[in-house]
Amino acid sequence: MNWLLILDHVPALPEAVLLVGACVALLADQVLGDGRRRATGWIAHAVLALCAASTLFVFWVSGGGKFLLFNGLYIADAMGHVLKLFCYAATAATLVYSRAYLFSRGLLRGELVALMLFALLGMMVMISASSFLTLYLGLELMSLCLYALVALDRDSPLATEAAMKYFVLGALSSGLLLYGMSMIYGATGGLGINEVAQAVARLPAGGADRSFLVFGTVFLVAGMAFKLGVVPFHMWLPDVYHGAPTPVTLFLSAGPKIAAFAMAMRLLVNGLSDLAADWQQMLVLLSLLSMALGNITAIAQTNLKRMLAYSAIAHMGFMLLGLLAGLVDGNWLNREEAYSAAMFYVLVYSIMSVAAFGMLLYLSHAGFDCEKLDDLRGLNRRSPWTAFLMLLTMLSLAGIPPTAGFYAKLAVISAAVGAGQLWLAVAAVLLSLVGAYYYLRVVKLMYFDEPTEASALPIQSGVAMRVLLSANALGLLLIGLLPQMLMSLCYAAIALL
Repeated sequence: MNWLLILDHVPALPEAVLLVGACVALLADQVLGDGRRRATGWIAHAVLALCAASTLFVFWVSGGGKFLLFNGLYIADAMGHVLKLFCYAATAATLVYSRAYLFSRGLLRGELVALMLFALLGMMVMISASSFLTLYLGLELMSLCLYALVALDRDSPLATEAAMKYFVLGALSSGLLLYGMSMIYGATGGLGINEVAQAVARLPAGGADRSFLVFGTVFLVAGMAFKLGVVPFHMWLPDVYHGAPTPVTLFLSAGPKIAAFAMAMRLLVNGLSDLAADWQQMLVLLSLLSMALGNITAIAQTNLKRMLAYSAIAHMGFMLLGLLAGLVDGNWLNREEAYSAAMFYVLVYSIMSVAAFGMLLYLSHAGFDCEKLDDLRGLNRRSPWTAFLMLLTMLSLAGIPPTAGFYAKLAVISAAVGAGQLWLAVAAVLLSLVGAYYYLRVVKLMYFDEPTEASALPIQSGVAMRVLLSANALGLLLIGLLPQMLMSLCYAAIALL
């Protein structure tokens, strides 16, 4: 056995561990049978813990440096390690929050756990992609698993409809992305992101090939925008969030957003940085439309899952403020601050989203799904601590100090101001004030309204779920009070990019 060859591939250890672990979880479900399916969840947690340990090991061995593997198809760097760790945490939290919900509805099956792990594997491949081929492979692996997860509840017409919409529109977006990649390959002659970057830098400013590249970039940005769920590629998001089982919606709301951010960084910042003046203009339009439509439309929603879906659209618009602020008047002096602010925002949003949907699962029980605004009426009278945790989550989503959401919005708006996009920063602040209305409406229902018959039912949940949910919501307060640690980590990861 060639041990040197094995050592050369150590940076890909987390993916190898997850692949083996997902197969073990699927086989274990068949061996254990219906009576002991809870054990599959514990296997998944063990696999995620091993993945986290292997990622930290790779980071320690590499000293934070960059490594290219598989002939330049795969890259291991600090940004990838940080994003993967947050994806593990989001998946683990999903499994903890969802266990009682799935068990009470007969949906706790081995294929659900295996599909989540394989979707996570796709996210990891996207995060570490250094070639168009690897990126597309990871994207399709993640997407195919998510289509099946949305349709997991086969007896639900809403879930089936949502899965069909997601599949059709997802296939369309993949086609747009693939078409854009093929055009860029035709103009540059390379599929590796580094090769593309070098080829683009050599092209003359007014040449026909450069115009062809800009045209391909339009399709590339469109495919990326679909995965982020920003306007005008958002039409799938509210229906999928509403129709999918709440645990699947929770899973959809966190990890895939982190992977889509990594895709944007790899494609636009690493691969097409010389075209930044062109794709930044596209991101300005996407950001403004997303913040406006997401915040304004969310006001009219009475379903919590749909409200959080439009909230996600608005939040991704805010995240794009950081991505579009890296290049200022032809220089990259602002890039570390801008891209680290965008990375900080997407990580904070994943924590907020997990907390919000986790609260819906916490308040649900057999025969009752907490999905409507009225289901939160009088929550403070039933459980003051639960209402306080939901209050922290809503304040953070609204961007009100001293929560993490406030500092995240402040960071991306400051990046936009630093890039000279003062009008866009002002629009973001005004639209953030509009968005605060529907978050504070939830607070009003919990603290000032009388409980309805459905909302007066007792809360049934396990100790592990209560502890994790408390840590999740209090973490938003802690990051808001002490944002330097996470922000410094994001800055260091971007600086090494």
